[in-house]
Amino acid sequence: MKTYEEINEKIKSKKVVVVTAEEITDIVKKKGAKKAAQAVDIVTTGTFSPMCSSGVFINFGHSDPPIKANKTLFNNVPAYSGIAAVDCYLGATEPEINDPLNKVYPGEFNYGGGHVIEDLVKGKKVQLKLEGYGTDCYPEKKITKEVTLKDLPYATLFNPRNAYQNYNAGINLSNKTIYTYMGILKPKMGNINYSTAGALSPLFNDPYFKTIGVGTKIFLGGGEGYVTWHGTQHNPNVERNEKGVPKIPSGTLFLTGDLKQMSSKWLKGLSIKGYGCSLAVGIGIPIPILNEEMALYTSISDKDISTRVVDYSFTKKGEIARFTYAQLKSGSVKIDKKSISTFPLSSVVGARKIAELLKKQIENGDFFITKPIKKLID
Repeated sequence: MKTYEEINEKIKSKKVVVVTAEEITDIVKKKGAKKAAQAVDIVTTGTFSPMCSSGVFINFGHSDPPIKANKTLFNNVPAYSGIAAVDCYLGATEPEINDPLNKVYPGEFNYGGGHVIEDLVKGKKVQLKLEGYGTDCYPEKKITKEVTLKDLPYATLFNPRNAYQNYNAGINLSNKTIYTYMGILKPKMGNINYSTAGALSPLFNDPYFKTIGVGTKIFLGGGEGYVTWHGTQHNPNVERNEKGVPKIPSGTLFLTGDLKQMSSKWLKGLSIKGYGCSLAVGIGIPIPILNEEMALYTSISDKDISTRVVDYSFTKKGEIARFTYAQLKSGSVKIDKKSISTFPLSSVVGARKIAELLKKQIENGDFFITKPIKKLID
């Protein structure tokens, strides 16, 4: 048994042993879980994928005279203003008003909230338009100005649902091409798209939320963030295999962090054909190896994790097929003797880089682990 305090002391003295989620698999295989738990202190995980349920709470500061904004636009992308006079929430999937692409191709957008977030983190100037209805204490009715992230008093990444535990893979059983948030799906089972980093993904390495909970410090968008609650659609009490892997989409995380610390390398605005806008978010979570059980959980490999394939054309309900991530990552699978190409929306290369970056931060004494104050599973 180890404690968080003991592991943090090792980080402080730079004697901590950190490996990535890919490296621990071989260590446990060679040494066994007990010896691996004695040798390793922390396992780092990573994921870099489109995460639509993301956005930023922004306070844009008071003007002179002040305004109570009830309409707020960043580069012509609406933010929700029904919070307070100069507070708003900019969602990643909100599209630009009068986007020229949408006029030609309904449902398609060049630019949206995710792109604004990326532009802010890049240090670019963004046009801010405000409208208010005017009150005695907030008499101003219109303001237009350019702002950068440095000009904003507060900007907090506030993502209600990230790091989905075992999301579906998508297929199309209809006779026409369909355009979805899982990408383009060709007709008659022309391809399968999936969006999880497999064994590198955080919640596969702590399937029962033994160490990930409210208060867990994480790598978020290139800066530091925290798990602040369970995410929306959080459903951890589902059927699982012997490795703890849920058979259907399960746990999710509500994540928060200071946008001013983050990097445009790990926050990327996306335009998804026929669907709209989104944001790719880079997340890394350290898993403390407190005991043999945690060493065993983190030793999971792609061949241990299976996910269901569902039909996004709604032609057929329920599970169409089930494959492991080792099979999906191979590039093709078979259904009814038909060979079907598989494509990732999640970047395994990005997830691997995040796990390595977090590993180096911990080894250098720049990142300490935190004990959760509340569990995310009963």
